[in-house]
Amino acid sequence: MSMPKISQQEMLDAGVHFGHLKKKWNPKMLPYIFMERKGIHIIDLNKTQEKLEESAAVLRSIAKSGRKILFVATKKQAKDIVQAAAKEVNMPFVTERWLGGMLTNFVTIRKSIKKKQNIEKMLGDGALNNITKKERLMLGRQQEKLDKVLGGIEKLPRIPAALFLVDISHEHIALAEAKNLGIKTIGIVDTNSDPTKVDFAIPANDDASKSIQLITNYLVEAIKEGLAERKKDKEEQDAKTEAQPEAKAETAE
Repeated sequence: MSMPKISQQEMLDAGVHFGHLKKKWNPKMLPYIFMERKGIHIIDLNKTQEKLEESAAVLRSIAKSGRKILFVATKKQAKDIVQAAAKEVNMPFVTERWLGGMLTNFVTIRKSIKKKQNIEKMLGDGALNNITKKERLMLGRQQEKLDKVLGGIEKLPRIPAALFLVDISHEHIALAEAKNLGIKTIGIVDTNSDPTKVDFAIPANDDASKSIQLITNYLVEAIKEGLAERKKDKEEQDAKTEAQPEAKAETAE
């Protein structure tokens, strides 16, 4: 099952080709730059298309294997888009703030998640009826704060198989932690970043919300395909397992 390509016209309409000012460029982005116009670098959309398809294939395969992909985007114009996309495919996300150690100190992070869940439980089941209004308010605030930062990774039981990042320079802490643990990284990389820092770089405008939306949606469709293939394989396997005892019973007769 192969997904339709994003047309170059769609990419142009979304401003995917607009890079940063020439003076802000990272020389390692040279292979992905088409030209310079009025002091701004223009990204080669043929390269974007190629890298996008390569990244989509990787994410589809990870989703099919049943492993998790962590979506990371904390910059203003990306966070809502990325959070909605991650929720659509039931994947974890970090869109508020990357806490140092979110991956490299995962055990401690799990403890904070447990604390958040305990507060929620206590506030919900009336176990704290005898505490003061002020104490209840403070606990409520603590729970809200924890939920904001950790809510998106609450259901992540173990280290993810891959990270999808919007703006790898902005998310450099997350990227460094993933690298440290050998986790695959896929990122939207603008002309001011170093594409060699991620395993799969998608050269594109990482500032315009339309560009972020177009690329993220394409990758989400690939993940959906992977999940659908996984479901189909599981159903086929279950059907085979159910048929086996009948076949054995026939041979026994």
